[in-house]
Amino acid sequence: MSEIQRDLRAVLDSKIGKGKVLLLIGPRQVGKTTLLKNILNSVSSEKKVQFWNCDESDVRQFLSEANSAKLKSFVGNSDFIVIDEAQRVKDIGLTIKLLHDSFPNVQLAVTGSSSLDLSNSINEPLTGRKFEYNLFPFSTNELANHTSMLEEMRQLQNRLVYGFYPDVVNNPSEEKEILTNIVNSYLYKDVFEFQDIRKSSVIEKLVQALALQVGSEVSFNELGNLLGIDTVTVQRYVDLLEKAYVVFHIRSYSRNVRNELKKSIKIYFYDNGVRNSVISNFSPVEIRSDIGALWENFLISERIKNNAYHNKNAKYYFWRTTQKQEIDFIEEIGRA
Repeated sequence: MSEIQRDLRAVLDSKIGKGKVLLLIGPRQVGKTTLLKNILNSVSSEKKVQFWNCDESDVRQFLSEANSAKLKSFVGNSDFIVIDEAQRVKDIGLTIKLLHDSFPNVQLAVTGSSSLDLSNSINEPLTGRKFEYNLFPFSTNELANHTSMLEEMRQLQNRLVYGFYPDVVNNPSEEKEILTNIVNSYLYKDVFEFQDIRKSSVIEKLVQALALQVGSEVSFNELGNLLGIDTVTVQRYVDLLEKAYVVFHIRSYSRNVRNELKKSIKIYFYDNGVRNSVISNFSPVEIRSDIGALWENFLISERIKNNAYHNKNAKYYFWRTTQKQEIDFIEEIGRA
C-alpha cells in the first residue's frame, strides 16, 4: 500500500525551521517514526540528517551523559536530528534543551510513546522552545483521503472491530495476530518500565474491566473491590494508563445544577481494535451485544483525533441527571 498521508503532516512541515523543537507524542506503533522519516525523506538532499533511536542502549547512554563537547562531536554539521522514543532517556528534557540552545540552526524532532516521564522531564526545560503534537492511529478522514469516503464506509464494520492501527490497516488478513502482538508487546510497556507496578496482572485485569465498561460510568470503588485493591490505587493505575495513551476519560458535565451527577467519569480507548483485543472478542458487528459501546468508542475517539489535528482546544463531557436524562457526548470549544 502506498503512503497514507497523515493529517498532521502539513502542520509539522509548516513548523520546520521555525526555531523550535518538534515534539510528537502518542501510543506506540501508530506511525510517529514513519511520519518523521517521511518528512526527512522530503528534506533537501543537501541537508544532513541524523536519526537517534533511544531504544538502543548506546544512544541512551550517550544522551544521558551528554555535555556540550560530546554533543558537538555527535551533531557535527547536521541540519536535522530526530530523537526517537525519548521517554527512555532519563532527564532527556535537559539534554534536548542543551541541544536546542547550543545548536539553534539544527532542527530537532522528538518522539515519545508515553507522557509518563516525558512530560515531567521536558515541559519545564523546553518551555517556549517546542511545538507539541499528538499522533494517534489512523483516522477515518486520513483513510478516506487515501482511497475514498465510499471505500471507507464499506470498511466501517471492519474498523469497528479491528480499529485503525497502521499495521492493522495495511495487513487486512492479519488483524487479530497484529492486535494481539500490540497488546502483549507494547500496550503496557511504558507503564511497567517507568512505574513501580508490583502486580502486572492487576493492570491487565483493570484494562479488561474498563474495556467491558466502555460507554458506562466507571466506579473506582467497584473496580477496587473487583480487583482487590484500594480506590487510590485504581485511580493511580487509570492515570498511568491515560499517560501511556491506552485510554482516556471524559467527565460529567456540571454547572452547579443540583440534580446533575458530579464527579462521574467514563473511560474510552483510543482504538477499537485494542479494546476488542483486550477482551479477546473479534466477533462480527452483527452478532455482538456490545455494538453500542463499539459505536460510542469509535465516534468519540474519532472526534478526539480530528480536534487534535486541527488544533481545536476542546473539552469533553457526558451529561446525566438523577432523572436518567442523558447525553452521551458534549463538546465545548474555546472556553477558558
